Amino acid sequence: MDFSADVRQIDGLAVIDLHGEIMAGADDALTSGFVRATTGNTGPVLLNFADVSYINSTGIALIVGLLAEARASDRRILVSGLTDHYKDIFEITRISDFVTMCDDEESAAAAAKA
Repeated sequence: MDFSADVRQIDGLAVIDLHGEIMAGADDALTSGFVRATTGNTGPVLLNFADVSYINSTGIALIVGLLAEARASDRRILVSGLTDHYKDIFEITRISDFVTMCDDEESAAAAAKA
């Protein structure tokens, strides 16, 4: 399945809806989505994984690169919609140390305001 990243706003929170498989070919769409979400916006960004079917090691590396970019600009990143499997992977790889993990979009929007 091809990867795409759509950007929208909810209550001042930039949301990047991720769709498909996050692997080597996802780099351009992921980067483009992040640029669209952050241009003219200094607030937090939510990565919504609800429609992601697969993430391989290259995809994890792409996410880490995105988090490094966010951290360099002092931007808070939240994630939602991860399956239990990917929650475990985010814990094992310590990605969870650099994001606010939320169960769903509603809890992420609340956490972004906190």
